[in-house]
Amino acid sequence: MTEITTYETLQAALNALAPELADRAAEMEDARRLPADLAGKMAAAGAFRMMTPKTYGGLELTAREFIEGVEQIARANASAGWCSMIACTTSMNAAYMAPDMATEIYADPLTITGGVFAPMGRADVEGDGYRVTGRWQWGSGSANCSWLAGGCMVFEDGELKRLPSGAPDQRMMVFPASEATLHDTWHVMGLKGTGSGDLSVDNIFVPVARSVSLITDVPRETGPLYTFPAFGLLSLGVSAVAMGNARASLDAFKDLAIAKKSQGSKKTLAERQTIQASFAEAEAQWRAARAYMMAELDETWAVALGVKPGEGIPVERRAALRMACTHMTRTGADICRTLYDLGGGASLFESSDLQRRFRDAHAMTQHIVTAPATWELTGRLLLDLPTDGGMV
Repeated sequence: MTEITTYETLQAALNALAPELADRAAEMEDARRLPADLAGKMAAAGAFRMMTPKTYGGLELTAREFIEGVEQIARANASAGWCSMIACTTSMNAAYMAPDMATEIYADPLTITGGVFAPMGRADVEGDGYRVTGRWQWGSGSANCSWLAGGCMVFEDGELKRLPSGAPDQRMMVFPASEATLHDTWHVMGLKGTGSGDLSVDNIFVPVARSVSLITDVPRETGPLYTFPAFGLLSLGVSAVAMGNARASLDAFKDLAIAKKSQGSKKTLAERQTIQASFAEAEAQWRAARAYMMAELDETWAVALGVKPGEGIPVERRAALRMACTHMTRTGADICRTLYDLGGGASLFESSDLQRRFRDAHAMTQHIVTAPATWELTGRLLLDLPTDGGMV
């Protein structure tokens, strides 16, 4: 395989892998995880290194290139796209770490990382590190990872540490996957192939240099990708999977509509006026949601290009991006629901791509960065109400 060093070589490698990703979707659902050999092929294609700094051999793509890459994978297989998105966003930790530690973790081009930001663990200050215990849900792709991360509340002398704002001090603790226990809890409706079960650690030691705060730490890497809001990148990743998944649902319905005739009818679905109108409307919804998200992304990226080290992107701009991502994710689910309905009885079978896309789309809507609560968060900012913008 050609060495993956540019966006163009990444696209070519992902295109070559797409047929296998699509063909093995049912296998992934049965296994409830990304098979190890397929994860290895995705790693070789660069699917997990789109956001890794160039300093450590990563691609360090632009934000637009990142979501287009994830969209490309998700169009073939939503669960594979989700695993790619999680691995890429957790590799952002490399931009914050000391170079020697980041090199140890990320320099191998086949390294896959994963983890959970939510602070479900506890980290007690101990010397030059932390004593960590915790259990985290939603550990997507963890079975193929060599390094994992888990968010923790930080304690010192038995007391919860707080930031100057009064908010709890929380940090991501990065540890070898061999120190974690993976729990078989992933029995779900959608994104079944992501292996997003629980992971836990018990009384492990994590050096300070292997801990990261995406809220208070300043990235060592100075490229615009690392100036970009971390939660904006995560929400972009989720919406990129939704975008690719909905596009694939549109493609799958078109193929079905051209070939299928309803019982007792000589016309295919495609020849029926109600189908034509509904399909055109769904296509327009997808194009509009994608264009809206891309416009907000490009505007936010332009701001990121001009931000000086230590400065941040204004909260109003971050909120605008989050709204567009939530809109894309939820519109994608609506589109998949419409097409599932239009497919009739054919959509019901497990062999139908329409029902898988429908299930996967509605699993994505449950992610915290694009869940309905995002509307409340961004609505407060739109209405000029006092709002904690740290999670925007």
